[in-house]
Amino acid sequence: MNKPNEAAATEDFEFAALSEAENYRRAIVSEFAPFLKDRILEIGAGIGQISQAILQLPDVRELVGVEPDERFQQGFRQRLPETRLVEGTAANLAPGETFNGAIMVNVLEHIEHDFDELVRLHDILRPSGGHICLLVPARQELYSDLDAHFGHFRRYSRTDLREKLLAAGFTIRRVDYFNFIGYFAWLVRFRLMRGMSFDINQVRLFDRRLLPVGHWIESNVVRPPIGQSVIAVATAV
Repeated sequence: MNKPNEAAATEDFEFAALSEAENYRRAIVSEFAPFLKDRILEIGAGIGQISQAILQLPDVRELVGVEPDERFQQGFRQRLPETRLVEGTAANLAPGETFNGAIMVNVLEHIEHDFDELVRLHDILRPSGGHICLLVPARQELYSDLDAHFGHFRRYSRTDLREKLLAAGFTIRRVDYFNFIGYFAWLVRFRLMRGMSFDINQVRLFDRRLLPVGHWIESNVVRPPIGQSVIAVATAV
């Protein structure tokens, strides 16, 4: 098991890399934008990097963040002082509180009982017929020492995620692989070379040179047969 200070340091690496990956954040939010309207719940809001991009969407009226980690709560409030933040998990929301959409970006893999979390979110979204938007790490063959250090219980295939969403009561809108180039980058750096941190210069290069081209192809030409992540949208019925 990771020691608390080791896990915190690794998460800091993850957030530092994400802060450099502006195009990556925009690409993720653009995939979900048609389904993010009115009142949105973000589970695992972290320090608010994705939250900030969501709040820029014209159809989002309100965002409520949920974050269990005290360090990240502080960062979220510094970044978005006027946005409501729930300390804890979705179980800490007010009884009967509902939303038009929920988003989780690289969060579900941290939850041991992920199916129970999907059922809970289905109940929160069902009264409004809301959408759940998920991005999770893809492909168990990519599972690395870094995944374990991050506290990832698993990586997902499209089939895995689809089956869990259906069993939780959702209707599938889409389940696709995302970031084809990133699959091979992760395979080499973290699975084969067993790297344990992100190289910020490589993140910048990938985000500014490779990802925009790759994402345009994935969005406008063909969805990839494999990817670093799985992206899913489903409706609570």
